[in-house]
Amino acid sequence: MDNFGFVPEYLVKNDSPWFPMMGEFHYSRYPESFWKEALLKIKAGGIDIVSSYVIWIHHEEIEGVYDFSGSRNLRKFIQTVQECGLYFFLRIGPWCHGEVRNGGFPDWLLAKPFSLRTNNEGYCSEVEKYYRAIYKQVEGLFFRDGGPILGIQIENEYGHCGGLNGSEGEAHMNRLTDLARQIGFDAPYWTATGWGGAVTGGLLPVMGGYCEAPWDQRLTEIEPSGNYIFTHERNDHNIGSDVRPGTGLTFDTARFPYLTAELGGGLQVTRHRRPVATAQDIGAMTLSKLGSGVNLLGYYMYHGGTNPKGKLSSLHESRATGSINDVPELSYDFRAPIREYGQISDTYREIKLFSYFVHDFGEDLCKMPAIIPEENPLYPEDSNAIRYSWRIQNGSGYLFVNNYQRRQIQSEHTQVVFTAPVHTDDDKDIRFPPLDIKNGDYFFLPFGIQVGDAFLETALVTPLCIISGNSVDDKTRHKPTWIFYTSFTYAEELLLRGMLDDLFQFKNGFWPTTVTVVTLTRKEALNLWKFKDTFIIDESLLLEDGETIFRYTRKPSPHIEYHPIDESKFTKNNQSFRYWKIEIPQWSGEDLFLTISWEGDVARLYKDEELLADDFYTGKGHHWEIGLKRFGQGKCHELILEIEPLYKNTPVFLETWPHFQEGIVCACSSIHSEIEEKQQI
Repeated sequence: MDNFGFVPEYLVKNDSPWFPMMGEFHYSRYPESFWKEALLKIKAGGIDIVSSYVIWIHHEEIEGVYDFSGSRNLRKFIQTVQECGLYFFLRIGPWCHGEVRNGGFPDWLLAKPFSLRTNNEGYCSEVEKYYRAIYKQVEGLFFRDGGPILGIQIENEYGHCGGLNGSEGEAHMNRLTDLARQIGFDAPYWTATGWGGAVTGGLLPVMGGYCEAPWDQRLTEIEPSGNYIFTHERNDHNIGSDVRPGTGLTFDTARFPYLTAELGGGLQVTRHRRPVATAQDIGAMTLSKLGSGVNLLGYYMYHGGTNPKGKLSSLHESRATGSINDVPELSYDFRAPIREYGQISDTYREIKLFSYFVHDFGEDLCKMPAIIPEENPLYPEDSNAIRYSWRIQNGSGYLFVNNYQRRQIQSEHTQVVFTAPVHTDDDKDIRFPPLDIKNGDYFFLPFGIQVGDAFLETALVTPLCIISGNSVDDKTRHKPTWIFYTSFTYAEELLLRGMLDDLFQFKNGFWPTTVTVVTLTRKEALNLWKFKDTFIIDESLLLEDGETIFRYTRKPSPHIEYHPIDESKFTKNNQSFRYWKIEIPQWSGEDLFLTISWEGDVARLYKDEELLADDFYTGKGHHWEIGLKRFGQGKCHELILEIEPLYKNTPVFLETWPHFQEGIVCACSSIHSEIEEKQQI
């Protein structure tokens, strides 16, 4: 059996440094019948560990009545995680936040005559009952038993978003941890969120960072995110700032590795603030964290979802239940790498560049501390200074450069020469060739690494992965293939001009003979899929299930009929709302994706007066994609689209505004659909 642990610098697997990738996926926010497909997509993206909250109100909405059926079937989900060859981090709360009603607490718990998230005996008694209910579901699935549960998180943002601080807070975290251990929970890793003054109870702290803050109450542009500068500070002062401003860390960073569990894979928009997270936003933030010394990349969310229907109420966070944020009643899309209906996004491909890299080069990277030169800017508003860092050990390492700041133009830099803060064995400088850095470029480059029988002194391309050269049956062997790609504009220009010798600086000009070197454009790298002994470049999703590879492609579907209808027929009788009837014919395929281009404030999709889906408008060019297979694969449907108008004076922040006619916008400009097909290759 494998063994796991950690040292102050990194995680350890089988006594070696381990750099895993982690992604959050809430099983109770996704249909049970599609879990395996979703998890295989997660795995194909290079994720090793799936994490999930166990959301209390999803399982015990009515006091004493537990529901672990259907999409709430925690045990089946963890078993499916293991079937797909992934590890699992179990986040047992009891409080989670997660944009859930009451932060995940059931309404009946809030009605109890005692204080919550304290060592009050009444509260702890209820937590114990809940923990025991969870344990009954997961018993036998811990790593010690041969199961996939590798980590357990206690509470969430405790002492930052609610709860107690200082010694009282530490005592409560200790009590919850002791309670979980006494019940029987067991894992190699016990974690706690560590940002913004949260107390950790001595558990392994995990950090976070988002590219914006849709929970911020301002309706204007906010200050640039500090997650795009290289820094030894692990904190993100914007997380949870709707509840409490970020404060300093409560743990000794010298004792624990720098790990992230809540690096924003996207953003969940709120009704008052709707920033749009792009693949570049997430990619540049990831690179900045990597160059700052991170040794675990964990994304929240990695897979979006949909809030389940409650028995007594809706289950989303809202101002009506005491939050200062309103989020969609159903949609928890999050603009995640994998979207609400399983769609693969550009962000998914962006993160895959990093996951492939750390799988083949992460063991060495873990041992390389981050060196951040003093001339780096301290504040993200600085658009002129070059942002760069190094990770180095024994003369080998990587140069990290980030000239990207979300919604800010960065100065361009020409013919920059980077000299590593280390010397070669013969006391020479390690110096990169001059390079041009454009606004929006972010990249990392290797130096001092052995590539087969050749020594790569420096390169202007980035390592992606290594293909072993072994066949599936291990009877036929080929030379290993090292795959690099052009991660920034200047390098791509050199590649397109065929100037490979300007991209690779091998010692004495000797290229490797024992390995094959392949150099791709960035676009080709984004579309690369790695398998056991080969790789395929394909713009479609390629998914491996056992020994079989499937390709998911799209084609136009049968024509969708839609037309406006008389809104007075509906019970709201609000003449400013507008309605359309959408007629979906029978279809065949893996899924049918309906794309609605609309303008307004909120859109909702109904069938037989039941709300199926909802969407918040995010600005000019907005469109909404809904996968229909969960509502009946292949079936015809008659749906009603409702659009709530957006007024010119609506108190909301949008990054791009629509054109208003007479101070209002409420329109559906087009509806079209595509069939997704799944084919074995």
